[in-house]
Amino acid sequence: MLNNSPTPKSLGYYFPAEFAKHDAMWLSWPHKEESWPGKIASIYPSYCEFIKVVSLTERVCINVLNDKMRQSAVKMLELAGVNLSRVQFFLHPTNDAWCRDHGPSFLIRNNKEQPKAIIDWNINAWGGKYPPYDLDDEIPTHIGKALNLPIFYPNIIMEGGSVDFNGAGTVLTSKCCLLNPNRNPDLSQDQIERYLCNYYGVEQVLWVSEGIVGDDTDGHIDDTVRFVNEDTVLTVVESNVLSENYELLQQNLKELKAMRLANGKQLNIVELPMPADVIYEEQMLPASYANFYISNGHIIVPTYRCAQDDKAMQIIQSCFPTREVVGIDSTDIIWGLGSFHCLSQQEPSIDQGE
Repeated sequence: MLNNSPTPKSLGYYFPAEFAKHDAMWLSWPHKEESWPGKIASIYPSYCEFIKVVSLTERVCINVLNDKMRQSAVKMLELAGVNLSRVQFFLHPTNDAWCRDHGPSFLIRNNKEQPKAIIDWNINAWGGKYPPYDLDDEIPTHIGKALNLPIFYPNIIMEGGSVDFNGAGTVLTSKCCLLNPNRNPDLSQDQIERYLCNYYGVEQVLWVSEGIVGDDTDGHIDDTVRFVNEDTVLTVVESNVLSENYELLQQNLKELKAMRLANGKQLNIVELPMPADVIYEEQMLPASYANFYISNGHIIVPTYRCAQDDKAMQIIQSCFPTREVVGIDSTDIIWGLGSFHCLSQQEPSIDQGE
């Protein structure tokens, strides 16, 4: 149950939408070969290109194990043409690279005293699938101390990829993930909603049922449904009725159509195609165009060397007329079962103008 200390919401904090203004993007440099078996070297060109594009309009902060890893990262980033004055390294050891899930959840409030704070949720490597995760679990506190920010400890399992926000009181999530007994088996749906509202500073929780096939996170929302403004979502749909994803995503679409925002409005729903199946070593990978990162100036979209890439980028571009959509090949990165959004976590600006 919730402890008796003041919650972020009671203190005026909230989690801004990703499309609001950022100070920085946080990453944890990839180094765990088991996450990309036999392929980790091939992910760095796309990863560095991601950093290059984001760094044009916001700082990039990177957690590294040690100075040797920092030096190796610097060489790769220089080779990619990244402006290193826009990149800052932190000696914060990690187990893995998925900073969306183990990184800090940054909160802001309209108060000159401590206007920014951090939530340090517990993690258990997506239901205990990939131990060890002790170093990852400490990352939010390391960053909070490095930035001299207050830190809140809800003491339940939560992952950044499992939630998406409109910045106006609503969070979207999925039952298949947050209600999975491998996360918080002692908490009911109502209790989990109370944690989400009290720690993220939201008024309502909207639930879809399903994730996509191959997603080892048990169905993170950042592979299926994303807010692009306060009342509009992009949601992936599968056109091939024979695909395992077809019925799952139709169920989500049906549920989204029945939802109402806190102000009573229906959601504006924009449908986004799924890519052609990405299969490697006979494994269906969770390739999705919804796993994009929204930076101050760009939308970085994972692409998969298929015919749907261009159509997906055009649809996403129509949702973000003031930002440039950039597609970056994620065919090798997705072998790690995540893409650019999973790898990153935004740090919001206290000044929340566009």
